[in-house]
Amino acid sequence: AGSAAPAPGALLCTLLWAAAAAAGDGSGGSPAPAAFGRVYRGAVNISAERVYAFAYRSEPGQVDAVRVYVNSSSENLRYPVLFVVRQQKGVLSWQVPLIFRGLYQRTYNYQEVSRTLCPSEPTPETRPSDQIIFVDVASMAPFNIAYELLVTRLENFQLETNKAFNFTASPSQPQYFLYKFPQDVHSVIINVVSDAAYPCSVVSVQDIVCPVYDLDHNVEFNGVYQSMTKQAAITVQRKDFPGEQFFVVFVIKPEDYACGGSVPSSIHRNANRTWNLQRTKNLQVTIVPSIKKSVYVQAMFFSFLGFLSFYLGSVVVAFVHYISTDMKLTFPLGSVSIAGSGIMTSSHPISASTPEGSSYGAIDESSSSGGRQMSSPELRPPAGSDTDSSVEEESDFDTMPEIESDKNIIRTKVFLYLSDLSRKDRRIVSKKYKIYFWNIITIAVFYALPVIQLVITYQTVVNVTGNQDICYYNFLCAHPLGVLSAFNNILSNVGHMMLGFLFLLIVLRRDILHRRAMEMKDIYTMDYGIPKHFGLFYAMGIALMMEGVLSACYHVCPNYSNFQFDTSFMYMIAGLCMLKLYQTRHPDINASAYSAYASFAVVICLAVLGVVFGKNDMWFWVLFSIIHVLASLALSTQIYYMGRFKMGKCYLGIFRRAVMVLYTDCIQQCSRPMYMDRMVLLIVGNLVNWSFAIFGLVYRPRDFASYILGIFICNLLLYLAFYIIMKLRSSEKLLPIPMFCIVSTAVVWAAALYFFFQNLSSWEETPAESREKNRPCILLGFFDDHDVWHFLSAAALFFSFLVLLTLDDDLDTVRRDKIPVF
Repeated sequence: AGSAAPAPGALLCTLLWAAAAAAGDGSGGSPAPAAFGRVYRGAVNISAERVYAFAYRSEPGQVDAVRVYVNSSSENLRYPVLFVVRQQKGVLSWQVPLIFRGLYQRTYNYQEVSRTLCPSEPTPETRPSDQIIFVDVASMAPFNIAYELLVTRLENFQLETNKAFNFTASPSQPQYFLYKFPQDVHSVIINVVSDAAYPCSVVSVQDIVCPVYDLDHNVEFNGVYQSMTKQAAITVQRKDFPGEQFFVVFVIKPEDYACGGSVPSSIHRNANRTWNLQRTKNLQVTIVPSIKKSVYVQAMFFSFLGFLSFYLGSVVVAFVHYISTDMKLTFPLGSVSIAGSGIMTSSHPISASTPEGSSYGAIDESSSSGGRQMSSPELRPPAGSDTDSSVEEESDFDTMPEIESDKNIIRTKVFLYLSDLSRKDRRIVSKKYKIYFWNIITIAVFYALPVIQLVITYQTVVNVTGNQDICYYNFLCAHPLGVLSAFNNILSNVGHMMLGFLFLLIVLRRDILHRRAMEMKDIYTMDYGIPKHFGLFYAMGIALMMEGVLSACYHVCPNYSNFQFDTSFMYMIAGLCMLKLYQTRHPDINASAYSAYASFAVVICLAVLGVVFGKNDMWFWVLFSIIHVLASLALSTQIYYMGRFKMGKCYLGIFRRAVMVLYTDCIQQCSRPMYMDRMVLLIVGNLVNWSFAIFGLVYRPRDFASYILGIFICNLLLYLAFYIIMKLRSSEKLLPIPMFCIVSTAVVWAAALYFFFQNLSSWEETPAESREKNRPCILLGFFDDHDVWHFLSAAALFFSFLVLLTLDDDLDTVRRDKIPVF
């Protein structure tokens, strides 16, 4: 060894001569026989490498797996030790120190590495076969680098059905095992659990192909995979693996960011490089058979037959009404009763029982009925001409006669009756409400088609890439069918579609019977009961059906970016119910379909903005809270003054009017507002809405779509409770059918909300954290808690619609100038 460095050409010749001269001792490329289970220690450098040969005998039909453990004390990243394992049909290589890369150019170096070699395929021969493995150890270092080598044969490489297996893994020591489908099993669920959430890990299912991708940087290259903290579950079908067997691979990630964890504290001391970070994780894997095909059939029968029973119940109720009422037409007495249609007219006045002193300042009978545009039978068109007259086209002007068209006088009276707010021509108002039905069909088509296309793309991406972190399923109860990963979550939405269609049939029956009653008896001048306009009811039925369609689309691949699909028509359902409840006693001044749907569009736009900006941006919550409070005040003012509140021709007029209102109602009449009932409702409603605004501003919930939905539902429940209380306060009755529907609605909603709050997954968290909430099926071994929520919520919405449809059937024999407005 001289002091001068040799020339590169001379050094290369020397190395080649040394490699050719070495023999018999495992150096210089000549393999040395080695034994399994024995630790080999040595040193390598640029001029000396080691080759070990491991031979073993494989029994017929047996899969043998070999695991190689290596260790080197060197921390020199410039000259790592290279390990190359040669098998009969493949080569596996790695270096020590083994380097993993994380976020922000961080590196994690490990000096201990353990890898499982791709097992040899079982031979069809009846006699044992000999196998040989070569392990080459080399380094380009000009100095010696020590190492250790241990090669062992795995005894528990094949997993068994319904038998738990415990093991440990780390980033540099991944594990994988083999599973073979039993003869009578077509689908299995791989359940993996751990007591510790971190370190973050990945569970992968790969076909029997070499090489096996079992490192952090390549585990996502093949098969199906999930990130995991404490729990993971993957459903595997036999048809997806022609060889009827697969590998289950377990990889520990060098960092926890993929699972929602933070950077380990030890990294902060050396931001760029970390050595031998202790990230060992204890895991338990159990493979259990999944459900059989017969369970799919039972679940489908259960779903359809369960909701078909609602059809049967509706037929029975209609038949009972037909027998008890429709056969009792008493024309000689001048009365016509149409059961189930909400129509009962009489040729003689029928007084309503109202509390003494509750005159509500109503005008007399002649003035209340004389305000019709066509009060004379001679001037009235035939009943069958509703849909043919051009007069029915919606217009922006009122059709009340000019002599009684001063709405400011009529609608701002202290006490109002229904006759004061049902003065427009019935045909024009009915035509106006039918626009709700046709518009929502158009909206549904244009909204649903892109949604269906998008979720099909989502499902295709999941199936092609194998990345099961894209969709937030309940993986412990996700039953695939065809290309769908969770068919049970889609099937459970059939109730919304079936009950929505049933509600349409019920409304259609009422509509037909109502038209038939008009043909049999002249009721234009009879002014009894709530005016019958069915357009909003038809729109509610379509909305319920579309909620089922879009909820099914969302559950094709539920995630953060498409949750608004599941809630958009819920906003519309809540809004339509409030409009219908208001329209019942305010038929002339309800919102038009165009303004109502435009308002829903604004709400959905705000929901999308909330999904994008609502997580961390304070400015959005400030802006939304201001809009929420101002909208509540504006709507309250319009409701309080029955739509007669004028803003003025300039912004100054708004403030002038506000000052006048405060002076009139709060200073001059501080002891009692002009409209006490409305004032109580609006004060409570504003307090509720302001509370929501403050809550959102303070806590900024991540699930913004559900936050808006909660605002809608609370306002609907508040208004419905107010309506029922005022109805009972006015000495009106609740008939048996609406009473049954109210009780059923309350009971079913209570049960549905219990299952809704079970939280089987959450896209507010990482996919791995969401899987910690997964639970097994609870119904027929096929449906989970959220599926039960789908079933019960569909029934609850159906009963809620029936409440609105039948709530005022008791008023069919009461004159409209005796029905109070509230």
